Amino acid sequence: MNTRPTRPDWPSAWAGARERLRRELGDAVFEAWIGPLTLEGFDKDEVQIGAVKPFVRNWVANHYMPRIDRALRAEGAEPAAMSIVLAVAKPVIGGNVVREPARIETPGPAFGARHDDETPGETKGLWTRMLHPQQTFESFVAGTANEFALSAARTFVDGTMDASLLYIHGSFGFGKTHLLNAAALEMRKRGKRSLFLRSEDFMRHFLGALYRKDTLNFKEELRTAEVLIIDDLQHICRSTATASEFLYTVNAFADLRRRVVIAADRAPAALEGLGADVKSRLAGGLVVALDKPDRHTRLAILKARAADFAKHKPQALLPNDVLEHIADMDDASPRELIGVFTKLATYTDLTKKPVTLETIEDVVGLRSAPGTKTSIEDIQRKTAEFYKLDVRDFHSPQRARRVARPRQVAMYLSRKLTTRSLPEIGRRFGGRDHTTVLHACRRIEALCEEDPLFKQEVDFLSQMLSRAK
Repeated sequence: MNTRPTRPDWPSAWAGARERLRRELGDAVFEAWIGPLTLEGFDKDEVQIGAVKPFVRNWVANHYMPRIDRALRAEGAEPAAMSIVLAVAKPVIGGNVVREPARIETPGPAFGARHDDETPGETKGLWTRMLHPQQTFESFVAGTANEFALSAARTFVDGTMDASLLYIHGSFGFGKTHLLNAAALEMRKRGKRSLFLRSEDFMRHFLGALYRKDTLNFKEELRTAEVLIIDDLQHICRSTATASEFLYTVNAFADLRRRVVIAADRAPAALEGLGADVKSRLAGGLVVALDKPDRHTRLAILKARAADFAKHKPQALLPNDVLEHIADMDDASPRELIGVFTKLATYTDLTKKPVTLETIEDVVGLRSAPGTKTSIEDIQRKTAEFYKLDVRDFHSPQRARRVARPRQVAMYLSRKLTTRSLPEIGRRFGGRDHTTVLHACRRIEALCEEDPLFKQEVDFLSQMLSRAK
């Protein structure tokens, strides 16, 4: 007696496969790509899976169909064939909504492509950042430490570079944001939809969409850009879900042959908290370093700033010997140099008193002899050597005590031995908040009072750094 084979319970198999995929991929990836999918049909064991957006359909078809097939088979259901279709929602009388699968035999429009009736105002959520009109390629002062990065950015904008991803890295205040802003300005002049985001903006919008279960609109809005520009990428490393979404975004732009520009405070290999797949993707682009400018470049930056300032405040000119003295601040970034200049020029403008080498100490606290300041980098290096750590540990998100306590010591010494502000110290320690630095300083002061041996360690480091000046 022949028995007819039992047909699978496809709704149950689909529910079980979804749970398998959630465990396999993690909640963030699942909610972004698998969660929105629906089981549209299973006639004659030919399974149709529905996606509500064309770009989701295309992405799942290219990246997740084998995983879905394996998950269904693990639930005891073997599809004779499987396809992903566009599920079109149609309102009907009574207020209910039914899904009507629209079989797409040819590839749909590339996800992120704008329709003719779509306007930038409809995608304003991510497009709120105003570009700085003065931060152009022409106003960027080039020198031996940054001329390669400037040339690479120009060539990238021109579209004559083979690489679709440009990665610029360097310490805080070396000009990364200036180059990214200049690239965005130039792209927009050429009619390209360039989206300039800080990593914090990317994280905030993505996590907000994740909370609202609205990640599809976030992805669609992000992919309306023809050029994506991300600043301070190192902050994305703090969130695994955001790092995963960032990788999908970069891959999507690569698939669409669109361009991505990224800036961070370290090379791809040194980024903490990112997987090997993300680092590999970043390293596969053109990676360019922005190094510390030499004295000649620092002086050129100051002179350019002075000329710009004089256009509005001609009475606030600083003599050349004062500019040269500021340029002697070897451990200062260009941003810090401009800050010192602005303070001196404003002092002259408001008090009507000239600034000389004799009065510069009173105005901004600069030492009259160049090269005698202890830098935060020196403190980090010596503290790391003392505690047998790598300097990169101080920039990482690690919270283990063997790293956290020496990091607090280095922050405390940075506040004690330098004139840097709390926010600046925090930025030099992996972009941490000024309240973190303040807490570290108070904690070290308390420990020094409680533990005489620990106080000896801190005093020894302080004396060693002071002697090195």
